[in-house]
Order: sequence, then structure tokens, then C-alpha cells
Amino acid sequence: MQKYKYSLIIPIYNRPEQIDELLDSLTKQTFSDLNKVDFEIIVVEDGSSITCKHIVDKYSTQLDVKYFFKPNSGQGLSRNFGVENASGDFIITTDSDCILPPHYMETVDEYLNKENLDAFGGPDMAHPSFNNLQKATSYAMTSLLTTGGIRNKKKSLAGKYYTKGFNCGVKRDIFLKIKGYWDFPPPGEEIEFNYKLYKNNYKIGFIENAFVYHKRRTNLKQFFKQVYLFGRRRAMLNKLYPETSRLVFYLPLLFTFFVLLTVIAVFICSYTILPLALYVFLVLVDSTVKNSSIVIGGLSILTALTQLLGYGIGFLVEFISRSIFRMKPHKKFHLNETI
Repeated sequence: MQKYKYSLIIPIYNRPEQIDELLDSLTKQTFSDLNKVDFEIIVVEDGSSITCKHIVDKYSTQLDVKYFFKPNSGQGLSRNFGVENASGDFIITTDSDCILPPHYMETVDEYLNKENLDAFGGPDMAHPSFNNLQKATSYAMTSLLTTGGIRNKKKSLAGKYYTKGFNCGVKRDIFLKIKGYWDFPPPGEEIEFNYKLYKNNYKIGFIENAFVYHKRRTNLKQFFKQVYLFGRRRAMLNKLYPETSRLVFYLPLLFTFFVLLTVIAVFICSYTILPLALYVFLVLVDSTVKNSSIVIGGLSILTALTQLLGYGIGFLVEFISRSIFRMKPHKKFHLNETI
């Protein structure tokens, strides 16, 4: 087996059109003459009924890409499977709905040659070609007004930086040592993965220029479902491992209560709507300026409210189920066994 410096792991489920754009972006990676970065690509088909092998085969002469099919198990275990079949010294994970800018691999390589990191992450953003809803969704997931900047900043309201599976790198030997991702409902597996890295005192860095374009193909209903699950998993992990909890993780829950009280109070006094109206106005202005579009600014109001309320409701549902009804944690989630 040929040895590589980097192995890119891409799990995919029923989205062949997405892998086409991602692999195409990898054929366009630019390097200086003195900095040719060698990498392989591992595509893990996670039990899809609509497979992407024909798409992967299309790039076999341009990229060193390997295709594997396995029974469905979710992103975390699919990443583990990919690492088991990888040869790179450094593992990079990304999602099938991402596009890598041409400088991505060179930027990562240059940074890691200067800084001896055990793991790294980078930001995500919207490409100019994305549609308005995709740009508004990207705003809702990355803005200081919605998520506190915890996804795209080295330091945020959450304190430590936490890598995200769509743009994450880790030394292969470390990935194997901490046993990768556990069988845990997403996105909880990413939070647990970071917990293990910090628990073992590994050096984690944030590479600001190593961003990816995250092309979320979603509508508001799907987006609500996604962030609802985010909220549930965060509340579950707060209960299991209180030391990972941060104030910023409770803000969507507080916002949800705030909106509920505002809706009730407005029937008593119409002026109680003003704080919420001010927040909506700030989102409109901020997104309009950042995206140079009042249409995207208007859509960002919807995506911001969806993000905060969906997360908050999910957090509340999980908190009630754990604290009041005493539901047990996921039976396979035993973190101490992996340290």
C-alpha cells in the first residue's frame, strides 16, 4: 500500500450529486512547485440505496480515490471505517455536501509544517454560487448573533475551540489511540470526539484560512430537524459530562423561553415585542451587510429563528426526558472506556 501524508475521509449517504462537486474541487487543488502535497481520498458509502460509485469512478484517473461500501451505521462509524482503510499520517474528514477551495490542502500543509498540531479544524462559509437560502442558513450557523461564533472562531463564547467533522484533521495514530468516533447519535459523536482530544491533552489548532464551503442542501423544515437534534445531543452530553457544559450552549434555550414569554406578554402590552423586534432587526442588518443582499438578510431572519428555536426546543425536550423522566443515556456511550 502506498504511503500518503494525508487521507481525506468522506462518508456519504444517498447523495451522489454532492460527491461529484466535492471530488471536482479536489482536482483543482493548487500547490507551489516546492510544495506538492500528496493525499488519498477514501469515500465510504454508508449503506446507501442510491450509490455514488459511478461518480467516484469518473475521477479515478485524476485522483487517488478509493471507494468502499458498508452497511449503514452513521457518519461517526463510517469515518472510523475510512481511517481503518487509510494510509495517511494525518486524517482529514469532510462531508459530502462540502466543497474545498483550491488552496485548502496547501494551506493545511503549510500550517502543519510550522505548527506541530495533533488535531486541527477550520471554518465553513457559503460560496458565492450558493442560493439565497443556503447563504442564509450558513449565516444562521456561523454568526455571532446566532451561535455565538463557536464554529468559526479560534476563541468564542464557548471558550475552547471544538473541531467539526466537516472540516477536521487529526494524526492517524491519535485517532486510533482514542478509538475515533463512538456509536452515538449525531452530532453527539463530534462533541465526544473533541472531549477525548482535550481529555488527553492533545494540541488542537484552528487554521483560519483552511475553510470549506458548506453547501447545505436543505429547506427550513429539514434545518429545524437538524438543529433540534443538535439541541438534544448537547443536553444529553451536558448531563453525562457536566464539565463540557458552557453558558453559550444554554442561550438558545433561554431565547426559546424569551420568545414564548414575548408571545404571551404581547397580548397584555404591545411594547413587549420591542426586544424581539430589535433582535430581528439586528439580524436583518448584519446579514444584509455581510451578504450584500437584503433578500438574504430577510431569509436570515427565518433561518436564525429556526436555528435558535429548533436547538432550544430540542435541548428542552432532552433535558426533561433525562431529568424528569430519568431516561437512560445511550447504552453504547461509555466514554471512560475509550480513554
